[in-house]
Amino acid sequence: MPYLVGIDSGLTVTKAVVFDEEGAPLAVARRRVPQLIPQARHVERNMHGLWLATAEAIREAVSRSARSASDIAAIAATAHGDGIYLLDRQRQPLGHGILSLDSRAGEEVAAWQADGTAEAALARTGQMPHASAPAALLAWIRAHEPERFTAIGYILACKDWLRFCLTGTLGTDPTEASTSFTDVATQAYAKDVLSIYGLDGLHHALPPVSRPDEVVGTVSAEAAELTGLAAGTPMVAGLHDVTASALGIGGYCMGTVAIVAGTYSINETVSTAPHVDARWFCRNGIAIGEWHNMAISPASAANYDWFLDRLLGAEREAAETNGQSIHALVTPEIEAAFQRPSTLLFHPYLYGSPHGPVASGGFLGLRGWHGRGDMLRAVIEGIAFNHRVHIDALRNGFELRDARLTGGISRNPLFAQLFADVLGMTVTVTETEEAAAWGAALCAGAGVGLYESPRHDPRNISRSGRSYRPQAARRDEMNRRYGLHCEIAEKLSAIWPSIESLAPAGD
Repeated sequence: MPYLVGIDSGLTVTKAVVFDEEGAPLAVARRRVPQLIPQARHVERNMHGLWLATAEAIREAVSRSARSASDIAAIAATAHGDGIYLLDRQRQPLGHGILSLDSRAGEEVAAWQADGTAEAALARTGQMPHASAPAALLAWIRAHEPERFTAIGYILACKDWLRFCLTGTLGTDPTEASTSFTDVATQAYAKDVLSIYGLDGLHHALPPVSRPDEVVGTVSAEAAELTGLAAGTPMVAGLHDVTASALGIGGYCMGTVAIVAGTYSINETVSTAPHVDARWFCRNGIAIGEWHNMAISPASAANYDWFLDRLLGAEREAAETNGQSIHALVTPEIEAAFQRPSTLLFHPYLYGSPHGPVASGGFLGLRGWHGRGDMLRAVIEGIAFNHRVHIDALRNGFELRDARLTGGISRNPLFAQLFADVLGMTVTVTETEEAAAWGAALCAGAGVGLYESPRHDPRNISRSGRSYRPQAARRDEMNRRYGLHCEIAEKLSAIWPSIESLAPAGD
């Protein structure tokens, strides 16, 4: 039986997964990749360190799968989108890779919003520029590191860097190319798009574009030595991890919103025509003639993890030492909190928001009799409400019938039911443990003929998922609380800048 390897490189962890032809994960290996924060708003990583960590993960996964490397039919990578990984003209890293959590280019984006550049970019590319967009980061580098800007030879995304390390070939795919540089109508590069951002002269640095399932090279002898893969193993172009996750959970289709509740609040749906709106990114889908519409903010489950790490750190450490899960310990407290009325609300804007960079997180309605269960209830409600902000925007432009949910918190039935009640639609959670890696593996399998296309998932997803339907009474309660959540955010919009001014940027 042929096997597939999917690489999924996120913002903190890079992993490799070996799948069999039917989509069952045989082995998973992970490596943490340190983030480098040399100053406020700068979030980077060492590019060689990322490659070595990924190579170690691949070697371990292949070894743990107990399968011969020669039986691996193909490999594909997906990784965090946006951010930027630059090479010089000698194909060497040009500084550190910049992650999508980086916000150094905030002033450049603010200037573009003021002078009309942002609106021009929206009309031409299908998305408003944001601080971690490749175009914004390049504009920052041009202004602050001119020597580095002049030395740029190749502009890559994270997964494209890993492809280069594995095969020695340079390129990208349509989903990554559309993060800044493609015409939303033609779905191809356009020189005048660079001109919108004042980046004329960089067209030479844009990598060639191949289909996500197109074989673009083979594993080199050097990479084979590091990874344990067989030299000559085919590799396809791969795709952006947001799209890969939707594909991996069976949510890449029209009429369905795919939800990823992770570091980012990701909410996405497919269309067969471009629908441009400032509230979402209209980016390329996995095939020409398909667009992937993504409403996103860094305001999801990272808030829940923050609460556990900062306020329950000792309990979490003790639980892990005893082989227990902190989630299992706090869930009964959250369940009990849902059984009683509560004034407590939470805005999950610890790391960003749909309301601009100065919005911040906070509890409102907090009383002396509230405990941590009440606070955690408010946190996960706030997370679900933030997803609804984005999904309501998408519902203005697309007919959405149901939802697919993935992300660590989706495995908790309490949280999954809450999403159904908040959204007022059926939410299905599949058993896919490694959705993004499987989305990449589907592209790899299609590239070597195992599947007709990446959309021909061999699994019976309808049988492997669990669906949650809205409960009428809870839905009505959540509608009321959601309305207040939005009203408070609107009224705080005038106050957040004053709060932010109380401390230097980044504090």
